[in-house]
Amino acid sequence: MQSQRTRKIALILLAAALLFSGPAYGAQEVRFANVSWTGVTVKTELGKSILDSLGYEATIKTLSVPIAYKALDLGDVDVFLGNWMPSMASIANEFFEKGTIVQYVANMPGAKYTLAAPSYVVDGGLKDFSDIAKFADKLEYKIYGIEPGNDGNLIIQSMIDENKFGLGDFKLIATSEPIMLSEVKAFSKEEKWVVFLGWSPHYMNQIIDMKYLTGSTAETFGENDGTATVYTNIHKGFDEKMPNVGHFLKNFIFPISTINEISLMLQNDKQLGHGEAGLIYLKKHPEIYRAWLEGVTTADGIKPALPVFEAYLEQI
Repeated sequence: MQSQRTRKIALILLAAALLFSGPAYGAQEVRFANVSWTGVTVKTELGKSILDSLGYEATIKTLSVPIAYKALDLGDVDVFLGNWMPSMASIANEFFEKGTIVQYVANMPGAKYTLAAPSYVVDGGLKDFSDIAKFADKLEYKIYGIEPGNDGNLIIQSMIDENKFGLGDFKLIATSEPIMLSEVKAFSKEEKWVVFLGWSPHYMNQIIDMKYLTGSTAETFGENDGTATVYTNIHKGFDEKMPNVGHFLKNFIFPISTINEISLMLQNDKQLGHGEAGLIYLKKHPEIYRAWLEGVTTADGIKPALPVFEAYLEQI
């Protein structure tokens, strides 16, 4: 009898220990949402590497844009580094207004996200959104986007569905970033006409002689010809639960030149992973990560983050 009672007490104590140890462990977990775009992936992989080096358990889920926002809304992920605005407004604003997702900090001002074309197309007269329909035959009534469900694709499809700029007879070609760029490069070699979804920072600006079209509106890619700001989004309350990570995310700002250079490294060396390329870049530019880690500590709050991350970086 005593033995059974002792076992029951032991089981109760074990259950209690597991119950109370769960949140302490979970509090060290940082869950990133990612989309499979070069720049966002670089930022996300770097964020994971830095937080891992500080004692956090960082994970990444690669999702489409709409699913990433649903995951943030439900609290299934904590952080998203790829909120391109204003183009994502139609997807993201409802969650900002609902209050479940916070547009936390601008991590990359001065970006670009709009329709583009090879320079020979623009020089040939297709300079503006209003010019696209004039050259429908040369374009084979096609506009090239990236993965289905992407916010840029949704804008293009809306332009077609609503016959904006006379594009009602056009077709959106939805593939993926790598496939779209491969096709545009192939077209460029033959000087075949093409209009596609373009953005900066990205290595496409280095490998393709391209220009961005004018004529975007508030209902498309924004009134300032597609000039964009990229924001870090978090699930509401995440920064209160993990203030040290919140402080890091406030510091985690990217110059356009940083992403352009890392993107070009990836293009020139296909063996490099996104995170690996980012860490190699950081070793050459310590001023970047020193600013990111100012005022940040390790996960246990005991040590300053900078020397810990630098020791980690030396091993790369």
